[in-house]
Amino acid sequence: MSESDEWPKAALSLTSSVEGGLPVVVVEGVLDATTREQFADHLAEVVTGHGNELILDLAGVTFMDSRALGLIVHHWQGCTSTGGKFALVGVRYSPSKVLWITGLAQRLPLYETLDEALAALT
Repeated sequence: MSESDEWPKAALSLTSSVEGGLPVVVVEGVLDATTREQFADHLAEVVTGHGNELILDLAGVTFMDSRALGLIVHHWQGCTSTGGKFALVGVRYSPSKVLWITGLAQRLPLYETLDEALAALT
């Protein structure tokens, strides 16, 4: 396979801010095996800096695989087991289908907007 025939690297953009006293990570792009380490490192930094509270804005996700979902579940369990707050915002069915296939869409705290999540958590 020549260099021009290689699969393109998946693009992932992660930005963090604090809204209503809670850390918010905005995720844009692909969450899969090629971006898992980048996603894991970013979430670890946020949790280290802000404690076990986390809002993930997934409105910009174009694809999510089961490995990324496993990482999200890990942080959900870590936050909630210590009394922290956790929410997913802007989850769309098509790119995040794995949430529904696994049944986790009915268990994880999903909100349409950041404002809805903040109102529920603060």
